[in-house]
Amino acid sequence: MKLLVLGATGQSGQFLVSQALQQGHEVTALVRNVTKLTIQHKNLKVVEANIFSAELLSGHFQGQDAVISCLGFPYKIFSAISGYTDSMEAIVAAMRLATVNHVITMTSWYTSPESGQNAPLMVRFLLLPLIRSVLTNMKQMEDYLEKECSDLSWTVVRPPGLQNVPAPDKEILTHEGYFVPDPNGYPVTNSVARGDVARFMLSLLNSNEWIKKGVAMCTN
Repeated sequence: MKLLVLGATGQSGQFLVSQALQQGHEVTALVRNVTKLTIQHKNLKVVEANIFSAELLSGHFQGQDAVISCLGFPYKIFSAISGYTDSMEAIVAAMRLATVNHVITMTSWYTSPESGQNAPLMVRFLLLPLIRSVLTNMKQMEDYLEKECSDLSWTVVRPPGLQNVPAPDKEILTHEGYFVPDPNGYPVTNSVARGDVARFMLSLLNSNEWIKKGVAMCTN
């Protein structure tokens, strides 16, 4: 397929671009700084672009089969952030201009505030409050896709804490919700390999199971 990847210079994005190229896809990576992406491949095109401008993005979206976003934005303790919603609104507008229908994006476990009630104490009382600005804006982006993008085939992938390691090819576990529970309703893990998240996101290109849904994932 012809894939357009945003956030390709990030740690998750680099795993996804590498795997996509290994699988034979043609990849266009839209980045904010071309010098940060060191991967070179005959099927990789790297383009510097403003990810918040639908007009500038739409020209690069022409002819693409799918858009995959690995964009991430840093948390703020004393103020809100808007990078997730701002970028997704631009992406969606560009997709409509370019008549591209399929978008896959990633957020996180626990984007819904009440979903962290059974998380480990350190996660519940230390980590989640620290990154609440990120989780809140991620949830706003999820809500935007659900309420405003019924004309598109979108999927939100929610992983737990990300480890900067390749895919160990473990069994992928999924759940339609804000985390993957064990039989007692507690999270089955706290982390996942970035390589496995990339592997799962690419697998969605050939599956309709999670279209117009948010899916929590991890590995066994």
